[in-house]
Amino acid sequence: MRVVHTSVRDTGQIYVPGVNWGLYIFIVLAIALFRDSSHLASAYGIAVTLDMTITTIMTFFVVRYGWRYPLPLCVLATGFFFVIDVTFFASNLLKLVGGGWFPLLLGAGMFLLMTTWRDGRALMADKLKSDAIELKGFLDALFVEPPTRVPGTAVFMTAESGLVPNALLHNLKHNKVLHEYNVFATVRHHEVPWIGLNERIELQPLGHNCWQVVLHFGFKNDPDVPEALRLLEGRGIPLPEMDTSYFLSRDIVIPTIGEGMSLWREKLFAGLQRNAAAAADFLHLPSNRVVELGAKVEL
Repeated sequence: MRVVHTSVRDTGQIYVPGVNWGLYIFIVLAIALFRDSSHLASAYGIAVTLDMTITTIMTFFVVRYGWRYPLPLCVLATGFFFVIDVTFFASNLLKLVGGGWFPLLLGAGMFLLMTTWRDGRALMADKLKSDAIELKGFLDALFVEPPTRVPGTAVFMTAESGLVPNALLHNLKHNKVLHEYNVFATVRHHEVPWIGLNERIELQPLGHNCWQVVLHFGFKNDPDVPEALRLLEGRGIPLPEMDTSYFLSRDIVIPTIGEGMSLWREKLFAGLQRNAAAAADFLHLPSNRVVELGAKVEL
């Protein structure tokens, strides 16, 4: 989803238009569902008191582990408010049937989606990393009997620098060719507002007209990969617009019975992964020069 950072100091202050419009739609539906203000007040009371309770609990962790105040002081400072918040929340549970179930159901659904996405991404990253091949050694072995080289430059986008992207393996397997120039690009985002052009690129030659490139962006920088790669001009890496192709790996999740999440959560994650926005749009890659090669990942 599109994320707009509204602060130049704090990376957590964001505006997500899709979520904002979604909230608007749910509010209208909630008003239509409850019809009268008494039922809506039941839902509102549980939502507010539960939010207050969660905020107090989070405050304890901030003052204890963030600010490192003594434990007795943290318990005393937050315990008083915690007792009050829990009392209010418990009294509002009497309105559970009258409409209080709505925020709890909505919160549980969002919690399920978010934890499924987080756990699924972690499982997929571990799976890909366990099957990954070290890039430098792979290229050295590849050029013992090099494949056919074709004119142009290939930019392979990879999540982890130093590892062989799946797109390269599939390109060699199915097309049996390698471009004359090859750039392996990794994008890294940092919790600082801006990163200057002098620190944007980290370049490592790999030999055989191949380079490992790491692109650094702050949270206020526009992650425009083609624009950032133009900084490589004059370093022996030709990147003409019409002769440069961008290769992406499109991972297809296959739910399996066994380790990892339960099967129904893996199926849910597969659906979320399938409907996620394309990385090419986020990285501003030109649509007429993007090649996506799929790979199946069994969780």
